[in-house]
Amino acid sequence: MTDIKSLNLAELTAALKNLGEPQFRAKQIFVWLHKGVRGFDAMTNIPKQLRDRLNADFYVTAPELASRQVSAEDGTLKYLWRLGDGETVESVVMSYNHGNTICISTQVGCRQGCVFCASTLGGLVRNLAPSEMLDQVLFAQSDCGKRISNIVLMGIGEPLDNFDNVLRFLELVSHADGLNIGMRHISLSTCGLTEKIDKLGDLGLQLTLSVSLHAPDDATRGGIMPINRTHNVAELMDACRRYFAKTGRRISYEYAMIDGVNDTAEHARRLVKLLRGSGSHLNLILLNDVAERPLKPSRRENADAFTKILGSGNINFTFRRRLGRDIDAACGQLRRKTK
Repeated sequence: MTDIKSLNLAELTAALKNLGEPQFRAKQIFVWLHKGVRGFDAMTNIPKQLRDRLNADFYVTAPELASRQVSAEDGTLKYLWRLGDGETVESVVMSYNHGNTICISTQVGCRQGCVFCASTLGGLVRNLAPSEMLDQVLFAQSDCGKRISNIVLMGIGEPLDNFDNVLRFLELVSHADGLNIGMRHISLSTCGLTEKIDKLGDLGLQLTLSVSLHAPDDATRGGIMPINRTHNVAELMDACRRYFAKTGRRISYEYAMIDGVNDTAEHARRLVKLLRGSGSHLNLILLNDVAERPLKPSRRENADAFTKILGSGNINFTFRRRLGRDIDAACGQLRRKTK
């Protein structure tokens, strides 16, 4: 059977044509799917005979809500979804003055092995289908009753390691007959798969690329991010420059400050040298705790000294709030769980 929600409108139209149905039926079904219906029988303007044929040839993905947590500190929502095969992923809804943002997962588990991240514990199980990424937005929005206006692909998994499915998700979620969330309201995070950054840049999409940098030099970065052993800092920065030249989109660099690891004055000076003149934006955040890891967030005095050096070096940066920490929903804390 075919995962109908992962089809784009052109493919859905072709599939309906093969069933001898008129073209307008495809748009009707597409709109229903992007409203989050759980089955064909909910499509009330589709003839029963066609619904029966669809049930025979296609299936509609719809995750089970295994758990829902609300942060007592800031109201952040964390969802644990159980997928059709029993695997689980988490996603997070955060409210800001400019709207509501969802952080979604793109894989079940992750193969990248970053030592500060809970998502990689247990390794990679499988990629998520485009429909399973879309479902996180659809069903979180339905549950919380808030319109989702922004998406960050920063949950479990490396988005560029699931390249084709992520591209299809982006096509679906931005479609005018679907959720219609524009590319400029979407951020995609990568740990630095440079060949995929080049491939993404060739497409000229107007999303925001967020690069998990976390260290300005190979010795430090290689110790906390295994990807740096095959794609070092110089190679990564070259790929980012090419991406900016192709798209004109400013790149955001993510930097989790880890006590005694990447937060010294020398690290700050190297970071200034690395980013100065790049037209980028640096997002700093204090490391969030992961129970299985011994790493700790930078002490306030070290963070203050670090940011003072960045400021004197004219680096454009923001110190981000850590939302949802009390429910393990902050950056680096999402993981596969059971109910």
